[in-house]
Amino acid sequence: MDALHTRNGARWPSILLIVGAGVVSACQVGKVPAALADIQAHLALDLGTASWLLSAFAVVGAFTGITIGVAVDHVGARFMALGGLLLQGGGSAIGALANDAPLLLAMRAVEGVGFLAVSVAAPTLIIAVARSSDHSRAMAMWGTFMPIGMSAVLVAAPLLDALGWRGFWLVNAALLIGYAALLVPATRGIPARMVPVRSIARVVRLTLSASGPWLLAGLFAFFAAAYFAVFAFLPAILSERLSVDTWMGSLLAGVAVSVNALGNLACGALLSRGVAHRTILLLGFGAMAICSIGVLSGALSGALVYTASIVFSALAGLIPVALIHSAPRMAPCPELIGATIGFLMQGNNVGLVFGPAAAGALAVAHGWPTVSLLVVSLAAAASLLAISLHLQQCKARTRPSSVRHPAPVDEL
Repeated sequence: MDALHTRNGARWPSILLIVGAGVVSACQVGKVPAALADIQAHLALDLGTASWLLSAFAVVGAFTGITIGVAVDHVGARFMALGGLLLQGGGSAIGALANDAPLLLAMRAVEGVGFLAVSVAAPTLIIAVARSSDHSRAMAMWGTFMPIGMSAVLVAAPLLDALGWRGFWLVNAALLIGYAALLVPATRGIPARMVPVRSIARVVRLTLSASGPWLLAGLFAFFAAAYFAVFAFLPAILSERLSVDTWMGSLLAGVAVSVNALGNLACGALLSRGVAHRTILLLGFGAMAICSIGVLSGALSGALVYTASIVFSALAGLIPVALIHSAPRMAPCPELIGATIGFLMQGNNVGLVFGPAAAGALAVAHGWPTVSLLVVSLAAAASLLAISLHLQQCKARTRPSSVRHPAPVDEL
């Protein structure tokens, strides 16, 4: 029997293993903030250079998302997921040997490509594994990979005292390579190729000529910009407002990040009960706008600021699951789900680059309350896009299936 498909529907153990690939990949995002002080001390890096270590994944993703998505559609999601894990493992292992910034930055870029490959390929694999009736719950489970992975790194951070940052990198390399070996039997049976080589240019053109992928990418860009405009600086904000040291501020921020997973799971439950994507998105963006005022205005006590950050994170967790769940329906055709998710992730990374940079500039020039105005503006723009997405989905439901999903790419 195939590891992915049974007559009884979804293979939840396989789905959990695929989600786990996202979790160990998310650990690679969180390991740099955890080890940054140690890296700066050992490699004598200034803050500007160190900031590139933090943003390397986002910069790579902002330029290569759709390319990775096309590769997923071309060579198959299984190959890309396994390759992404191995690429991250190799980058982490070689990065552990770095004695200067250029090599470490280069390996962070390599890890970024691998991370993006897993981020795009894993949802495509999950769609292949799960019954259509289970897609909502499966996508909700996938949506938890980032908060769980980031929280796991926080829990493992004490290992830095014993291992140093190089040992920490090597442990992560072993984890990634070992997980790739574990994932091989769990994903056996996925077709190796979905889109012919000769059609790659058409894949890009068809994806970018459709409105659905642009709406999803725009929504994810606004979401990421708004979320990280707050959470990139939350440890410092909490340290100041709660009068705690930096370590405790980071720990409290990590707890707030982990709460995001509850929103992911709640979104799956809402979708499975037939709640519209528009309703979920408007709720999530509305909560982000309101709670950002509480976190950043300076008018609330420290305890209420932290409460607002928890609510912000939990309800923001509704958004990414709703967007990824929409990708198969908004793809130009079924063969282009990977390209659509890749473009969606590209939007996410554009927002990740823009949000913290804009928030930091505003905070320096005008203070934290102006950052809440940025978040409110982003949420308002996203709400308009959410309504546009709803209208697009309504149009798609009323069209014949042959119009909703054009001929496969190799027949165009």
